[in-house]
Amino acid sequence: MRFDVLTLFPEMFSGYMSQSILSKAIEREQVSVHVHNIRDWTKDRHHKVDDRPFGGGPGMILMVEPVVNCVRDVQAMSEEPGLVILTTPQGKRLNQPLCEDLASDHKRFIVLCGRYEGFDQRVIDILQPMEISIGDYVLNGGEVASMVLVDSLVRLVPGVLGDDLSSWDDSFSRGNRILEYPQYTRPRTFEGHDVPEVLLSGDHGAIEAWRKAKSLENTKQKRSDLLE
Repeated sequence: MRFDVLTLFPEMFSGYMSQSILSKAIEREQVSVHVHNIRDWTKDRHHKVDDRPFGGGPGMILMVEPVVNCVRDVQAMSEEPGLVILTTPQGKRLNQPLCEDLASDHKRFIVLCGRYEGFDQRVIDILQPMEISIGDYVLNGGEVASMVLVDSLVRLVPGVLGDDLSSWDDSFSRGNRILEYPQYTRPRTFEGHDVPEVLLSGDHGAIEAWRKAKSLENTKQKRSDLLE
């Protein structure tokens, strides 16, 4: 799976890409992440990418020309066509079923990170990106949202987690569309809190039944909307 991330702040991704599961997936060539600076597609010596909005109003708008040219050139960098995604509060809400659909239907993603007051509308009109939101709130830019998107898709690439069943029973996932059951590890007892005996019994049928019951109980208590 390949990601091309288009941003005004490429330095934000260096630490993220060098840690944990993503770093290992990149080393094993299961995933590649390429970060591109939109300013490289400007034509003036100041690398100007934004301007005031027509009609007035606060803030600055990302200009159409450098963004569209950047996407087109990046699209041509690989024979695999990339799905263009724009991170925006106005987009479709990112959830686990959507992540699973994206991961199964596409091998390459071109992710546009917004800034300031957003993109000139013609960016959307011309490129027709999939618009995705990670929630009903506003961030300073789309970089963090793009990291969320990358992280949620990378873990669905076969082999990245080591055991492909690792993600099967996660909350909202294919094997469990509600919340996950509680998990425990050593020690068996800590400050009067014990690991449930059923998990120590070796009875796989009883353990499975306990997990299903606890998953449902968790969901009723914390996210009852998932049961509607």
